[in-house]
Amino acid sequence: MKGIEAFAPRLISHRRTWSVAAVIMAVVFIILGQLATIFAFVSPLGFTAENLESGAWQPLFWLLVGFGFIIILTALWVIFFERRGLATIGLNGQILQRYLKGFGLGLFFLGLSVGIIYSLGGYFIEKPGVIGKFSLGILLPIAALLLGFIIQGGAEEVVTRGWLMQVIASRHGMALGIAVSSLLFSLLHIGNQKSLTPEFIMGLLNIILVAVFLGLYAFKEGSIWGVCGWHSAWNWLLGVGFGLEVSGIKLDVTPLITDMAYNSAVPWWITGKDFGPEGSVIVSIILMAGIVWQVMSGAMKAEGFKAPE
Repeated sequence: MKGIEAFAPRLISHRRTWSVAAVIMAVVFIILGQLATIFAFVSPLGFTAENLESGAWQPLFWLLVGFGFIIILTALWVIFFERRGLATIGLNGQILQRYLKGFGLGLFFLGLSVGIIYSLGGYFIEKPGVIGKFSLGILLPIAALLLGFIIQGGAEEVVTRGWLMQVIASRHGMALGIAVSSLLFSLLHIGNQKSLTPEFIMGLLNIILVAVFLGLYAFKEGSIWGVCGWHSAWNWLLGVGFGLEVSGIKLDVTPLITDMAYNSAVPWWITGKDFGPEGSVIVSIILMAGIVWQVMSGAMKAEGFKAPE
């Protein structure tokens, strides 16, 4: 399957970034996106390290500004250096239909994961959420974080599945494209916790499974709109819906549905402890089932577009 273009035909006039350089550039885009938050936006607006650490502004700024800048950098590289349209990195047609389908699947996968762990006694409810308590002051942060996670999930999908995976696959085939992008996607989360605990290691492995699942999904659909929706829904419902850690990061927000915490009496491999459900074997099983579903539904037979010789 060498020479496969996942999302749109490649023309003779199109450039392709070299494979090794593409991996480096993906990391550069992400680092620059985070730096932009600090140097270009945060300081001029009067935010300091102290009030960012308070939790009131930090999550939204990092999600909207930092990850938004990653999308801009990737798009500029594709358009001006590679001389390609954004459809070639999966930002193509049927936007709303594909996005909403992916968003719904993300909610289902996350809800199923949390539901099973809760039924096994792994989680308990610390306090109810704010659902039903409709007021602007309560719902505004939740809605704002939804927008933030739409940008954050979309940015990670654009740079890893949309661009990097496609560049690697166009030269080396679908399997290597998914493998390289999945490994990088997992390594990008390695700084989320300070110590290499068993649940952290399991979490990084599960993030690889997430990336494989989403890579197959993107190839089968011929677009990244669906995986953008899936990714954003998973993170938003996890951190904002249930108040659980998102890849080891706890959000300072009153949850929408209910505020959950892990039960320390239950083994870590069920709860994921401080890394959240993504450090749980339950999520591993669900993701592996999702990968099998993608394979059986034809993801590995995706033909894409034949690259010109």
